[in-house]
Amino acid sequence: MSSKKENIDPEFGLDSRYNSKKELQKESLALMQGRLERMKSVSEADILRAKLMQLKFKMEDYLKNKDLESGYNFNLFLESYIDILYPKRIDFAADLNITANYLSKIINRHRAPNDLFILKLMIHSGKVYNQVCRFKEEIWYEIYYKEKISETMRKQGEWGPELGKEIKIKKIVS
Repeated sequence: MSSKKENIDPEFGLDSRYNSKKELQKESLALMQGRLERMKSVSEADILRAKLMQLKFKMEDYLKNKDLESGYNFNLFLESYIDILYPKRIDFAADLNITANYLSKIINRHRAPNDLFILKLMIHSGKVYNQVCRFKEEIWYEIYYKEKISETMRKQGEWGPELGKEIKIKKIVS
């Protein structure tokens, strides 16, 4: 005899031993109503904490991933961070004491963030995450430089051959 655990559909969390489709639909509806009731009781602060935790885990996974083509980059993480916390990006710019134009250029990859911007971002995120969980503030630098290394290595075919012609080795260690 199979156990009930073996009959649970992992995608929906439903027991697959139903006598009819009607019974399955009734159970599905009850499960959905239960989820909706639970979601109604979740506070805005809890939702904010969950989104920040999710972003933190994505950032950490990005850094652990050896694949240089993950699809993530500094700008996407920054954009997500801002959008989680602020209804308007101009408010974030004001909190960092930068212009909205400068922030827009960074997010849209028209300008690289300078050290002062990343330092301000580190302080800001440190204060925010201090209320949520442990957070490694230097992760912003790590993400930025991983992206730069990935971009450089991806373009090695463009710059490598030309620069290689300029490089001479007079004596090789034997």
